[in-house]
Amino acid sequence: MSEFWFYFKQGLYHVLDWNAYDHILFLIILTVAYTFDNWKRILMLVTLFTIGHTASLFLAAFNVVSVNSRLVEFLIPITILVGALFNVFTAKNSAKNNKIVILYVTTVFFGLIHGLGFSSYFKMISSGAGSKVLALIEFALGIEISQIIIVIIVLIFSFIAQTFFRFSRRDWILIVSSIVIGMVIPMIIENKIW
Repeated sequence: MSEFWFYFKQGLYHVLDWNAYDHILFLIILTVAYTFDNWKRILMLVTLFTIGHTASLFLAAFNVVSVNSRLVEFLIPITILVGALFNVFTAKNSAKNNKIVILYVTTVFFGLIHGLGFSSYFKMISSGAGSKVLALIEFALGIEISQIIIVIIVLIFSFIAQTFFRFSRRDWILIVSSIVIGMVIPMIIENKIW
């Protein structure tokens, strides 16, 4: 049971680590366009992101894929930028009008990229595990729970901004997405591959 809690906590802290806030920024971008009424869609998006994240961790942990960590560290903020730009260009649309299949597929793909960014650390911490598969499942559960916590916080902030401060849905999405763009551009420059 202590091994379960170890990997669960590692997954939990992986997302909630303020020093590695790229994961939080991606979750903000993924959910800022939604409200509590869209909880099923949000849960699906977050779960698909976790599936992509876990799949790439699995492939890396068993040496099926080998990654250039510099390229991955560059691509992670690119995925956040793409998501933020998507929000900016679709802010006037209702959350129900977005092409959901495209959103689901890109969320899994972005999860794959984000998972590769953590693969070397996971390989290191799971090297002594009795079962890497079990460790990965425990780790993924921690990630999923922490992502749900972040999403709930984003939804609460969105509710407060739109209800009490009277931001329109469109304006709120534009403000938050613009802030994230401003935060992610330095990350892209810092991790440039050219």
